Amino acid sequence: MENQNNNPNKRQRQGNNKRTQLKTIFIYLQNHIATATMVFEATGIPQKCITRYKRDLEKLGLLAEVKRQRCKITNYWAWYITTNPKHFPKSNQLKLF
Repeated sequence: MENQNNNPNKRQRQGNNKRTQLKTIFIYLQNHIATATMVFEATGIPQKCITRYKRDLEKLGLLAEVKRQRCKITNYWAWYITTNPKHFPKSNQLKLF
């Protein structure tokens, strides 16, 4: 019988809960400006999850798309994102008050 502690599927799931993944992505993007593919390569978190967390963080105002250019890994056009506010683009919206 297969040793359950040595099962690669079980090892892969360890630390894969939403809170851990979200925190890992947030911290990584505090120090890097990267595409979702680059975040996947650095953290191992599946790209579908990164996309979902990106949307959640954007809605909270904690993540911004900084620039659109070719990804260093895929060479496809992609948004570079960050959670570091000092890199957020300046708003073009006029202030009413």
